[in-house]
Amino acid sequence: MAKIVHRPEINFLRKFYIKEVILGLFVTLKHVIRNLFFPEKLPTVFYPEEKKEIPLATRGRHRLMKREDGTPRCTACMLCATNCPAFCIHIKAAEVDDPYKEKYPEKFDIDLLRCVFCGLCVEACPLDAIRMDMPLITFAEYKREDFVLTKEILLDHDNEDYPHAKGYNPPKPLEITHGIHHFEFLKKIKNSTKQI
Repeated sequence: MAKIVHRPEINFLRKFYIKEVILGLFVTLKHVIRNLFFPEKLPTVFYPEEKKEIPLATRGRHRLMKREDGTPRCTACMLCATNCPAFCIHIKAAEVDDPYKEKYPEKFDIDLLRCVFCGLCVEACPLDAIRMDMPLITFAEYKREDFVLTKEILLDHDNEDYPHAKGYNPPKPLEITHGIHHFEFLKKIKNSTKQI
């Protein structure tokens, strides 16, 4: 059964929208007075003097994870660069003399002006070598070149500086991130130090 809705008649004042304009101005005036005299009720934060606490699961600036010896955990497999929808990751691979390590990234650049902070590079990495858990979300520079994160900038941190958010980007076991050959290498080092 349909309900009939009767529309009110449009009188002379409503035709010229005078009443509606005045009512709208009163609403605006009410907000201006409230914001001027009661700024603590504002839903905004006085940034940069006040800063909101950023949740741990926020996608911030990228970082490359390091092994115990300080070398990058990345093996230049190109999965992050391939998975990136903005094509902002540029990697140049190089060979390593160490037989227990695969290749490494000679150059690893991320262009923040192209990055959409989707996190697909983090999801694609099988070695947990790249993360987006640094609480840096504001970027301001004067030149475009300063928005490119080089390998040195991405490695300029301590692995334990940023705690994990629960259920977000959980740490992967060392067998996956470092490979079985890493443990064989550590055993050989321990055996050689015992013999000396």
